[in-house]
Amino acid sequence: MFETLEDVQRDCTNRLIRAAKDRKSPMHAPAVITSDVDARVMVLREFDASARTLRFHTDTRAPKVATIEDDPRMAVLFYDKAAKIQIRARGTGTVLRDAEVTQQAWANGTNFARRCYLGEGPGTLAEAPTSGLPAEFEGVEPSDEQLEPAWENFSVLLVEVNELDWLYLAHTGHIRAQFSRSDCEWEGRWVSP
Repeated sequence: MFETLEDVQRDCTNRLIRAAKDRKSPMHAPAVITSDVDARVMVLREFDASARTLRFHTDTRAPKVATIEDDPRMAVLFYDKAAKIQIRARGTGTVLRDAEVTQQAWANGTNFARRCYLGEGPGTLAEAPTSGLPAEFEGVEPSDEQLEPAWENFSVLLVEVNELDWLYLAHTGHIRAQFSRSDCEWEGRWVSP
């Protein structure tokens, strides 16, 4: 099944592309870890295989943004329980506020999804359970005009992947491969699990 490093590299690429496009993919919402060893689940929006970047959306007011800007080292953990495959990606993160990719991501979103950026910033203290949204937008899709203030809180997080660690869990014996970038090419090696 996975006889060559090329097979494994192809598997990684295909799984990450599918994870971004298919919300039913088990790898659609990986754990994203910042340099302060804080982890959170985020939705993968795109995997660009040629640029080797993972794209996520985030609120510019989220504490992780300052952490990434201070120290861009990041890791992303994907797992497909049914396939018994884990992919660990390491790289550097960049938060893009008003770049072309950010504008395109905003334009492709729905008003219902974009309303998340209208509320209080992530981590804002509250006296009761809250979504952080203004009351008039609880369960309501705002208009384009009502969303204008949300744009300043929206950003794209790009993680440029420099290392991949692929693990296949099998009762006959696990198989593991690692890849690292050298210039524009991936260099792979088999390692003991």
